[in-house]
Amino acid sequence: MPANSLRVDFNRPVPVGNEIEYVTQAIHSGHISGDGPFTKKCHALLEQELGVKKALLTTNCTHALEMMAILLDFQPGDEVILPDFTFVSTVNAFVLRGAVPVFIDVRPDTLNLDETQLEALITPKTKAIVPVHYAGVGCEMDTILEVANRHGVAVVEDNAHGLFGKYKGKFLGTLGALASQSFHETKNFTSGEGGAILINAEKYLERAEIIREKGTNRSRFFRGQVDKYTWVDIGSSYLPSDMIAAFLYGQLEQRVKVQAHRKALWQTYDLALKDWAVKNGVTLPTIPAHVEQAYHMYYLLMPDLETRQRFIMTLREQGIYTVFHYLPLHLSDMGREFGGQPGDCPVTESVSDRLVRLPFHNALTSSDQEMVIEAILEFKF
Repeated sequence: MPANSLRVDFNRPVPVGNEIEYVTQAIHSGHISGDGPFTKKCHALLEQELGVKKALLTTNCTHALEMMAILLDFQPGDEVILPDFTFVSTVNAFVLRGAVPVFIDVRPDTLNLDETQLEALITPKTKAIVPVHYAGVGCEMDTILEVANRHGVAVVEDNAHGLFGKYKGKFLGTLGALASQSFHETKNFTSGEGGAILINAEKYLERAEIIREKGTNRSRFFRGQVDKYTWVDIGSSYLPSDMIAAFLYGQLEQRVKVQAHRKALWQTYDLALKDWAVKNGVTLPTIPAHVEQAYHMYYLLMPDLETRQRFIMTLREQGIYTVFHYLPLHLSDMGREFGGQPGDCPVTESVSDRLVRLPFHNALTSSDQEMVIEAILEFKF
């Protein structure tokens, strides 16, 4: 079935509040470049809601990750431990600074990095561990932080999926020294592209502003702390325009409504598919009791690759668009250049072949979801 005739999209970004009105306000305000009124509103909202020392919007999550690598002063040869099952930006940000990626396999239940393997991977060259909260479900941060602290290694979170999720009552993105957020169109809250860096460690506050402002102390100048600004460090232009921030602020204002809708969708899938999954050897998402997930996605782990591919095609023929997710980083062309070999991360290799993501977005209706569930229950194994 052609893509333009699909009845249920995998993702559909939509306004959920006053986004259009705010973008119009930004256009007419006379300040549409970075760090305008709506950018500051987003910063204040994130800082207040999450309790972080500083939140700074970036043009995307990739740039927030790049800022983290610069703030940690990665040098060629330094090692970074990160899950094999993640988006390429997680590793690229550090490789750009000359880092050597050390891929860690994921747990078979939450698909987060397997914290029990951390100790064996740490060497004198290890500079940071990057937990990725897959699907907005928190990693086992107590263990990760304990191991990291014992070895003097930084922990910085890739929280692209996890805004407003919690681990043992603490917001994801507030547990490491730094964290990145994504506001890509596939995320719970979007500005099309967009991201943020969350700063929890005091020592990074001033330098983060400098790196984000092209390596200048421009922010200090606007606060009246210096009488002129100049080039003081390396950096780049990581500021989104205030029009982008205006759209994002309209989304974040509706956070309670958005999260309630996504929670209802997630729970409906989970309840409707439980018996079917057990009967057919399909694994549903695992949410530990001490974690409050962010309701970012709903996925299935099919018995094998052939079944997964046939499932995707069968639903697509009915106008329902489902997708697979990450490929193992260690088996990619670049991953092999860093020594990746088949069998290095067996859980990731298995999960990557079997995972399928169901339609899940802010515009998904009950009738859409019923259609998806009906098609799944009728699928022939």
